[in-house]
Amino acid sequence: MLPLLAPVYLGWSLGANDASNVFGTAVSTRMVRFRTAAVFGSVFVVVGALVQGDAGMVTVGGLSRFDAGSALIASLGAALTVTLMTVLRLPVSTSQAVVGAIIGVGLLGEGIETGGLVKIVLCWLSTPFGGLVFAMALYRLLTPLFDRLAHQLIIYDAVLRISLVVTGCYGAYALGANNVANVTGIYVGAGILSPPAAALIGGGSIALGILTFSRRVMSTVGRGIVGLSAYSALIAVLAHSVTVHVYAVVGVPVSSSQAIVGSVLGVGILKSAETVRLRAIAGILSGWLATPVIGALFAAGLFFVANLRYVP
Repeated sequence: MLPLLAPVYLGWSLGANDASNVFGTAVSTRMVRFRTAAVFGSVFVVVGALVQGDAGMVTVGGLSRFDAGSALIASLGAALTVTLMTVLRLPVSTSQAVVGAIIGVGLLGEGIETGGLVKIVLCWLSTPFGGLVFAMALYRLLTPLFDRLAHQLIIYDAVLRISLVVTGCYGAYALGANNVANVTGIYVGAGILSPPAAALIGGGSIALGILTFSRRVMSTVGRGIVGLSAYSALIAVLAHSVTVHVYAVVGVPVSSSQAIVGSVLGVGILKSAETVRLRAIAGILSGWLATPVIGALFAAGLFFVANLRYVP
């Protein structure tokens, strides 16, 4: 049971940091209550993990062939990294934290598979751009439809609220399908967990993070980058969800935070370049750059301490 405490902690950290992205913009615009968002988000993240989470586990599990001890250390190093970024209120890439931790342990111990690593890094780089492009396309596609309802305020408000809930549920599903591999994929590769068990444990721990500690990053994502209206929030979350789901089908876990930030930025560019807060973006980018390095250092340090041999 002890090795499984680390992925549960990592999943909780992911839920606390990343999973808020699927409802964060809706909650920050006061269109959806946090309690409603947390309940729906926790349910659909588990469903996504169980239904489509296995593809990403193959990718993450293929980066290494760790034993139980090394898998525990890598998970713990990644979890500490995500927790640190959550305390700093910075959206963080759990994928980067996990891969950084795998690299940190692999360099000191059992090696890494570089082929899969290249694929993951390329997907990392394209994720925020995918969110930006989808957001701009969806904004132009859906705006005429919502503009037709704008003069009927009661109907418009009801449609918008329902759309935000439905889109958030889809986003939670996509998050579970894509990011559960970050939590337990390494344990599948190590032969400790079967894919169904890994999906259940990983999805459940992410859901726990959503329910207990997912408020903190919402203000950074929903308000810190660009001022969002409720409609803009809908477009941003929908674009984020499509982006994350595409990579779930590809089988590469990517950052939900990078997808939502790219989506919010895409909406902001269309609204007015002056509304985009470049200082907030710079802070988020610095967190992304630091994440894999911190993950590698945490994991390498834990691995070194765990393998110390005292000479009498």
